[in-house]
Amino acid sequence: MSTKVQPRVHVKTDNNANQTHYYVNIAIAVAVGMFGVFGRFINQDSSLLVIIADVSLLLAVIFAVRTVFKILK
Repeated sequence: MSTKVQPRVHVKTDNNANQTHYYVNIAIAVAVGMFGVFGRFINQDSSLLVIIADVSLLLAVIFAVRTVFKILK
């Protein structure tokens, strides 16, 4: 009795999560967020620096969440 082994056929999937630009976007968002976190501790007497740090942290969070939702979509 002989059984034939069928070769595996590569099936193309629509897996968007593996695209490189998503990882680049998240890495940029993390870097901007780290600037926002550490920027708050550099000089707490300067309200302008604290505002810039808060805005950069907020933008990083928004950018990262949008990227994650694009991956999930």
